[in-house]
Amino acid sequence: MSAEYLQFALLAFSSLFSVINPISAAPIFVGMTSGSPAERHRAALRACLASAAVLAIFAAAGGAIFAFFGITVPAFQIAGGLIFALMSIRTLEGAREDVPADDLEKEDPSIVPLGIPLIAGPGAISTVMILVGQAQDGMRRLALGGAIAINILLTYVILLAAPTIVAWIGPTGQRVVSKIMGLITAVIGVQFVLNGVTAVFLSILKSARG
Repeated sequence: MSAEYLQFALLAFSSLFSVINPISAAPIFVGMTSGSPAERHRAALRACLASAAVLAIFAAAGGAIFAFFGITVPAFQIAGGLIFALMSIRTLEGAREDVPADDLEKEDPSIVPLGIPLIAGPGAISTVMILVGQAQDGMRRLALGGAIAINILLTYVILLAAPTIVAWIGPTGQRVVSKIMGLITAVIGVQFVLNGVTAVFLSILKSARG
Protein backbone atom coordinates (compact mmCIF):
# COMPACT_ATOMS: atom_id res chain seq x y z
CA MET A 1 0.00 0.00 0.00
CA SER A 2 1.43 3.38 -1.02
CA ALA A 3 1.83 6.29 1.38
CA GLU A 4 -1.21 8.01 -0.14
CA TYR A 5 -3.49 5.02 0.47
CA LEU A 6 -2.05 4.48 3.95
CA GLN A 7 -2.76 8.11 4.79
CA PHE A 8 -6.38 7.71 3.69
CA ALA A 9 -6.72 4.46 5.68
CA LEU A 10 -5.41 6.18 8.82
CA LEU A 11 -7.73 9.14 8.25
CA ALA A 12 -10.72 6.82 7.84
CA PHE A 13 -9.86 4.85 10.98
CA SER A 14 -9.12 7.86 13.21
CA SER A 15 -12.18 9.78 11.99
CA LEU A 16 -14.55 6.91 12.70
CA PHE A 17 -12.95 6.02 16.03
CA SER A 18 -13.13 9.58 17.35
CA VAL A 19 -16.78 9.92 16.31
CA ILE A 20 -17.97 6.49 17.49
CA ASN A 21 -15.97 7.01 20.71
CA PRO A 22 -16.63 3.54 22.17
CA ILE A 23 -14.96 4.35 25.49
CA SER A 24 -17.53 7.06 26.17
CA ALA A 25 -20.25 4.61 25.11
CA ALA A 26 -19.07 2.06 27.70
CA PRO A 27 -20.91 3.53 30.74
CA ILE A 28 -24.14 3.84 28.72
CA PHE A 29 -23.79 0.22 27.64
CA VAL A 30 -23.25 -0.91 31.24
CA GLY A 31 -26.25 1.07 32.45
CA MET A 32 -28.54 -0.40 29.80
CA THR A 33 -27.40 -4.02 30.06
CA SER A 34 -27.46 -4.80 33.76
CA GLY A 35 -27.64 -8.55 33.23
CA SER A 36 -25.34 -11.54 33.24
CA PRO A 37 -22.02 -11.48 31.34
CA ALA A 38 -23.54 -13.78 28.69
CA GLU A 39 -26.43 -11.35 28.15
CA ARG A 40 -24.00 -8.44 27.87
CA HIS A 41 -21.96 -10.38 25.30
CA ARG A 42 -25.06 -11.02 23.20
CA ALA A 43 -26.15 -7.38 23.48
CA ALA A 44 -22.69 -6.16 22.43
CA LEU A 45 -22.65 -8.51 19.45
CA ARG A 46 -26.11 -7.49 18.25
CA ALA A 47 -25.36 -3.80 18.70
CA CYS A 48 -22.12 -4.04 16.74
CA LEU A 49 -23.66 -6.13 13.95
CA ALA A 50 -26.53 -3.64 13.59
CA SER A 51 -24.20 -0.64 13.50
CA ALA A 52 -21.86 -2.39 11.05
CA ALA A 53 -24.80 -3.09 8.71
CA VAL A 54 -25.92 0.56 8.80
CA LEU A 55 -22.44 1.94 8.11
CA ALA A 56 -21.83 -0.63 5.37
CA ILE A 57 -25.07 0.35 3.64
CA PHE A 58 -24.13 4.02 3.60
CA ALA A 59 -20.60 3.16 2.46
CA ALA A 60 -21.96 1.09 -0.43
CA ALA A 61 -24.69 3.54 -1.42
CA GLY A 62 -22.73 6.74 -0.86
CA GLY A 63 -21.73 7.15 -4.51
CA ALA A 64 -25.31 6.61 -5.70
CA ILE A 65 -26.61 9.16 -3.19
CA PHE A 66 -24.06 11.73 -4.39
CA ALA A 67 -25.02 11.10 -8.02
CA PHE A 68 -28.79 11.14 -7.39
CA PHE A 69 -28.79 14.47 -5.56
CA GLY A 70 -25.96 16.00 -7.59
CA ILE A 71 -23.83 16.49 -4.50
CA THR A 72 -20.16 17.30 -5.04
CA VAL A 73 -17.43 15.96 -2.80
CA PRO A 74 -16.20 19.44 -1.70
CA ALA A 75 -19.77 20.41 -0.73
CA PHE A 76 -20.11 17.33 1.47
CA GLN A 77 -16.64 17.89 2.92
CA ILE A 78 -17.53 21.43 3.95
CA ALA A 79 -20.94 20.44 5.34
CA GLY A 80 -19.52 17.39 7.10
CA GLY A 81 -16.65 19.41 8.52
CA LEU A 82 -19.09 21.93 9.99
CA ILE A 83 -21.11 19.07 11.51
CA PHE A 84 -17.90 17.68 13.00
CA ALA A 85 -17.11 21.09 14.49
CA LEU A 86 -20.57 21.37 16.07
CA MET A 87 -20.31 17.81 17.42
CA SER A 88 -16.91 18.55 18.93
CA ILE A 89 -18.24 21.69 20.63
CA ARG A 90 -21.03 19.62 22.22
CA THR A 91 -18.51 17.00 23.31
CA LEU A 92 -16.07 19.54 24.73
CA GLU A 93 -18.96 21.10 26.64
CA GLY A 94 -19.76 17.70 28.14
CA ALA A 95 -22.62 16.55 25.91
CA ARG A 96 -22.99 13.42 23.81
CA GLU A 97 -25.55 12.15 21.32
CA ASP A 98 -28.63 11.75 23.48
CA VAL A 99 -30.34 8.44 24.03
CA PRO A 100 -34.12 8.94 24.26
CA ALA A 101 -35.46 8.28 27.75
CA ASP A 102 -38.05 5.79 26.53
CA ASP A 103 -35.31 3.76 24.83
CA LEU A 104 -33.62 3.32 28.19
CA GLU A 105 -36.59 1.27 29.37
CA LYS A 106 -36.65 -1.21 26.48
CA GLU A 107 -36.13 -4.86 27.35
CA ASP A 108 -33.62 -5.39 24.53
CA PRO A 109 -31.75 -2.15 23.83
CA SER A 110 -29.01 -3.82 21.76
CA ILE A 111 -30.26 -2.70 18.32
CA VAL A 112 -31.91 0.58 19.35
CA PRO A 113 -30.50 2.64 20.94
CA LEU A 114 -27.12 0.92 21.47
CA GLY A 115 -26.43 -0.06 17.86
CA ILE A 116 -28.32 2.89 16.43
CA PRO A 117 -27.76 5.73 17.25
CA LEU A 118 -25.18 5.23 20.01
CA ILE A 119 -22.60 3.51 17.77
CA ALA A 120 -23.85 4.19 14.24
CA GLY A 121 -25.19 7.65 14.93
CA PRO A 122 -25.47 10.73 12.71
CA GLY A 123 -21.80 11.54 13.25
CA ALA A 124 -20.57 8.10 12.18
CA ILE A 125 -22.90 8.04 9.16
CA SER A 126 -21.78 11.54 8.10
CA THR A 127 -18.15 10.48 8.48
CA VAL A 128 -18.67 7.45 6.25
CA MET A 129 -20.42 9.58 3.64
CA ILE A 130 -17.58 12.12 3.61
CA LEU A 131 -14.98 9.37 3.28
CA VAL A 132 -16.98 7.71 0.50
CA GLY A 133 -16.75 10.95 -1.44
CA GLN A 134 -12.96 10.83 -1.15
CA ALA A 135 -12.66 7.11 -1.95
CA GLN A 136 -12.40 7.46 -5.72
CA ASP A 137 -10.79 4.10 -6.41
CA GLY A 138 -10.94 0.48 -5.30
CA MET A 139 -8.02 0.69 -2.88
CA ARG A 140 -9.52 3.60 -0.98
CA ARG A 141 -12.92 1.91 -0.84
CA LEU A 142 -11.21 -1.20 0.49
CA ALA A 143 -9.39 0.92 3.08
CA LEU A 144 -12.70 2.49 4.14
CA GLY A 145 -14.32 -0.93 4.49
CA GLY A 146 -11.37 -2.08 6.59
CA ALA A 147 -11.60 1.03 8.78
CA ILE A 148 -15.30 0.37 9.43
CA ALA A 149 -14.65 -3.29 10.23
CA ILE A 150 -11.74 -2.55 12.59
CA ASN A 151 -13.69 0.17 14.42
CA ILE A 152 -16.68 -2.11 14.90
CA LEU A 153 -14.40 -4.89 16.14
CA LEU A 154 -12.67 -2.53 18.59
CA THR A 155 -16.06 -1.27 19.74
CA TYR A 156 -17.18 -4.84 20.36
CA VAL A 157 -14.05 -5.58 22.42
CA ILE A 158 -14.46 -2.37 24.42
CA LEU A 159 -18.14 -3.09 25.11
CA LEU A 160 -17.24 -6.56 26.37
CA ALA A 161 -14.75 -4.96 28.74
CA ALA A 162 -17.10 -2.06 29.56
CA PRO A 163 -17.74 -2.95 33.23
CA THR A 164 -14.00 -3.15 33.90
CA ILE A 165 -13.26 0.03 31.94
CA VAL A 166 -15.98 2.01 33.74
CA ALA A 167 -14.73 0.84 37.14
CA TRP A 168 -11.09 1.52 36.24
CA ILE A 169 -11.18 4.99 34.67
CA GLY A 170 -14.05 6.35 36.74
CA PRO A 171 -16.09 9.47 35.94
CA THR A 172 -12.99 11.68 35.67
CA GLY A 173 -11.32 9.36 33.20
CA GLN A 174 -14.50 9.19 31.13
CA ARG A 175 -14.62 12.98 30.92
CA VAL A 176 -10.94 13.18 29.92
CA VAL A 177 -11.40 10.61 27.15
CA SER A 178 -14.50 12.44 25.93
CA LYS A 179 -12.64 15.76 25.77
CA ILE A 180 -9.71 14.23 23.88
CA MET A 181 -12.03 12.61 21.34
CA GLY A 182 -13.92 15.88 21.00
CA LEU A 183 -10.71 17.74 20.25
CA ILE A 184 -9.67 15.16 17.65
CA THR A 185 -13.11 15.43 16.05
CA ALA A 186 -12.77 19.21 15.90
CA VAL A 187 -9.38 18.99 14.17
CA ILE A 188 -10.68 16.46 11.64
CA GLY A 189 -13.72 18.65 10.97
CA VAL A 190 -11.58 21.71 10.31
CA GLN A 191 -9.37 19.68 7.97
CA PHE A 192 -12.43 18.48 6.03
CA VAL A 193 -13.62 22.08 5.65
CA LEU A 194 -10.18 23.18 4.47
CA ASN A 195 -10.06 20.33 1.94
CA GLY A 196 -13.48 21.26 0.59
CA VAL A 197 -12.75 24.98 0.38
CA THR A 198 -9.41 24.31 -1.30
CA ALA A 199 -11.07 22.09 -3.92
CA VAL A 200 -13.72 24.76 -4.62
CA PHE A 201 -11.07 27.48 -4.89
CA LEU A 202 -8.94 25.44 -7.28
CA SER A 203 -12.01 24.67 -9.39
CA ILE A 204 -12.91 28.39 -9.62
CA LEU A 205 -9.30 29.28 -10.43
CA LYS A 206 -9.17 26.63 -13.15
CA SER A 207 -12.43 27.88 -14.68
CA ALA A 208 -11.19 31.48 -14.62
CA ARG A 209 -8.01 30.52 -16.44
CA GLY A 210 -9.96 28.47 -18.98
